[in-house]
Amino acid sequence: MKTVQKLLAFVGLLSLSALFIYALQDAPTDENFEKKLINDYNVYALQVPDDLNFAGEQMPLKNPDILERMDRELLVNTYWQSNGLLMFKRAKKYFPIIEPILKKHGIPDDFKYLAVIESGLTNAVSPAGARGVWQIMKATGRENGLEVNDNVDERYHLEKATEVACKYLLKSKEELGSWTLAAAAYNAGNAGVSRRLKEQNVSNYYDLLLGEETGRYIFRIVALKEILSNPAKYGFNFREKDLYANVPTYEVTVDTAVTDFSKFAEGFGINYKILKLHNPWLREPHLNNKTRKLYTIDIPKAGYYHDVQ
Repeated sequence: MKTVQKLLAFVGLLSLSALFIYALQDAPTDENFEKKLINDYNVYALQVPDDLNFAGEQMPLKNPDILERMDRELLVNTYWQSNGLLMFKRAKKYFPIIEPILKKHGIPDDFKYLAVIESGLTNAVSPAGARGVWQIMKATGRENGLEVNDNVDERYHLEKATEVACKYLLKSKEELGSWTLAAAAYNAGNAGVSRRLKEQNVSNYYDLLLGEETGRYIFRIVALKEILSNPAKYGFNFREKDLYANVPTYEVTVDTAVTDFSKFAEGFGINYKILKLHNPWLREPHLNNKTRKLYTIDIPKAGYYHDVQ
């Protein structure tokens, strides 16, 4: 037994010695560090496609200013790799919810990329108070039929918020005359875009001199559209199983107050956290519902969450 122990100790000592020698050989000296930096990481200039469009409206890429601005957004979004991969993952989960609603209202499919740049497909909160995937302001939500208060905020309800975004975009298209201007107005407001068009005596987005955010807005949308439509072209590698999947749910209707959502969730075999993940528009751990309004709550089907109690 002692002989075996000695033999094992000797083998271990040899392994450690070999590892130490290897580490010394592979240490990041100035010379081999620079060599690895050059050989292992490369950044490439990108070719801006000459047929880019938003909602079927061509970008005037022969204009050198437009070309440079488009090039910037392609570069920024291609080489922000972690964010890009997250967009691919979330798009697989949320685009199937957004796309049919856009189609129902006759809104071009490209507007799903507007939601990407607005919120990164998350329930974001802006400094100005906009909320949800579509970044809807409180007044806009209420004007379009959403319930917005401390107890219930339907700006966080993806389907209902997408409906409101569609109404806003259709109105903008009617007032401004193009889908590109309608998209810009989602950022700057219909009145703001109309005023700038009049002040500068031009008729389209690409001729406008705008502030930083609205000036980049369409270019960012088109960049995300191009990258998300062509992952391999821009160096993004993933498998279908790497993308996020939507958990199937069924609907439960409630027309009374709910005093404790933790106990309510337990009745369906889930916990409060899971209930909130699927119903982020429920803002408090209870539902007031003094008017006996009918609410529809999404409950995940059995088998998708384990040991959640």
